Amino acid sequence: MKNIAEFKKSLEKDSPDSHFSVQLRALWYDAKGDWNAAHNQVDHLSDTSSARIHAYLYRKEGDLWNADYWYAKAGEKRPQLSLEQEWEELVQRFFIR
Repeated sequence: MKNIAEFKKSLEKDSPDSHFSVQLRALWYDAKGDWNAAHNQVDHLSDTSSARIHAYLYRKEGDLWNADYWYAKAGEKRPQLSLEQEWEELVQRFFIR
Protein backbone atom coordinates (compact mmCIF):
# COMPACT_ATOMS: atom_id res chain seq x y z
CA MET A 1 0.00 0.00 0.00
CA LYS A 2 1.31 3.37 -0.92
CA ASN A 3 -1.42 5.95 -0.46
CA ILE A 4 -4.08 7.08 1.94
CA ALA A 5 -6.88 5.77 -0.30
CA GLU A 6 -5.49 2.26 0.08
CA PHE A 7 -5.29 2.69 3.85
CA LYS A 8 -8.90 3.89 3.94
CA LYS A 9 -9.91 0.89 1.82
CA SER A 10 -8.43 -1.36 4.53
CA LEU A 11 -11.08 0.03 6.91
CA GLU A 12 -13.60 -2.23 5.18
CA LYS A 13 -11.90 -5.21 6.83
CA ASP A 14 -12.65 -6.54 10.30
CA SER A 15 -9.10 -6.08 11.54
CA PRO A 16 -6.03 -4.08 10.54
CA ASP A 17 -3.48 -5.57 8.18
CA SER A 18 -0.87 -7.61 10.04
CA HIS A 19 2.01 -5.61 8.57
CA PHE A 20 0.72 -2.28 9.95
CA SER A 21 2.92 -0.64 12.55
CA VAL A 22 1.46 -0.10 16.00
CA GLN A 23 0.90 3.56 15.10
CA LEU A 24 -1.05 2.64 11.98
CA ARG A 25 -3.08 0.08 13.91
CA ALA A 26 -4.01 2.84 16.37
CA LEU A 27 -5.08 5.12 13.52
CA TRP A 28 -6.99 2.25 11.92
CA TYR A 29 -8.95 1.54 15.13
CA ASP A 30 -9.55 5.25 15.60
CA ALA A 31 -11.04 5.51 12.11
CA LYS A 32 -13.28 2.53 12.92
CA GLY A 33 -14.62 4.47 15.92
CA ASP A 34 -12.87 2.41 18.59
CA TRP A 35 -10.95 5.00 20.63
CA ASN A 36 -10.14 2.48 23.39
CA ALA A 37 -8.59 -0.03 21.00
CA ALA A 38 -6.65 2.80 19.35
CA HIS A 39 -5.41 4.04 22.72
CA ASN A 40 -4.47 0.52 23.84
CA GLN A 41 -2.10 0.23 20.87
CA VAL A 42 0.14 3.07 22.09
CA ASP A 43 -0.64 3.48 25.79
CA HIS A 44 2.24 1.31 26.97
CA LEU A 45 4.86 2.70 24.54
CA SER A 46 7.28 5.57 25.14
CA ASP A 47 8.73 6.26 21.67
CA THR A 48 8.08 9.62 20.01
CA SER A 49 5.95 8.13 17.21
CA SER A 50 3.59 6.53 19.71
CA ALA A 51 3.57 9.73 21.78
CA ARG A 52 2.43 11.59 18.65
CA ILE A 53 -0.49 9.19 18.16
CA HIS A 54 -1.28 9.42 21.87
CA ALA A 55 -1.43 13.22 21.54
CA TYR A 56 -3.84 13.04 18.62
CA LEU A 57 -6.09 10.60 20.48
CA TYR A 58 -6.30 12.80 23.57
CA ARG A 59 -6.97 15.83 21.40
CA LYS A 60 -9.80 13.92 19.76
CA GLU A 61 -11.15 12.96 23.17
CA GLY A 62 -11.16 16.65 24.13
CA ASP A 63 -8.49 16.38 26.83
CA LEU A 64 -6.27 19.19 25.56
CA TRP A 65 -4.04 19.34 28.63
CA ASN A 66 -3.16 15.67 28.24
CA ALA A 67 -2.89 16.05 24.47
CA ASP A 68 -0.40 18.91 24.85
CA TYR A 69 1.65 16.81 27.27
CA TRP A 70 1.93 14.07 24.62
CA TYR A 71 2.63 16.53 21.80
CA ALA A 72 5.55 17.80 23.89
CA LYS A 73 6.74 14.21 24.50
CA ALA A 74 6.72 13.80 20.71
CA GLY A 75 8.70 17.03 20.31
CA GLU A 76 5.83 18.83 18.59
CA LYS A 77 3.09 21.36 19.25
CA ARG A 78 -0.62 20.86 18.79
CA PRO A 79 -1.32 21.44 15.09
CA GLN A 80 -3.77 24.02 13.83
CA LEU A 81 -5.58 21.41 11.76
CA SER A 82 -8.97 19.76 11.98
CA LEU A 83 -8.94 16.31 13.56
CA GLU A 84 -9.63 14.83 10.12
CA GLN A 85 -6.67 16.67 8.62
CA GLU A 86 -4.43 15.62 11.49
CA TRP A 87 -5.51 11.98 11.09
CA GLU A 88 -4.69 12.07 7.38
CA GLU A 89 -1.34 13.74 8.06
CA LEU A 90 -0.49 11.02 10.57
CA VAL A 91 -1.51 8.24 8.20
CA GLN A 92 0.72 9.77 5.55
CA ARG A 93 3.58 10.16 8.02
CA PHE A 94 3.49 6.58 9.25
CA PHE A 95 2.12 4.80 6.20
CA ILE A 96 3.53 6.45 3.14
CA ARG A 97 7.27 6.27 3.54
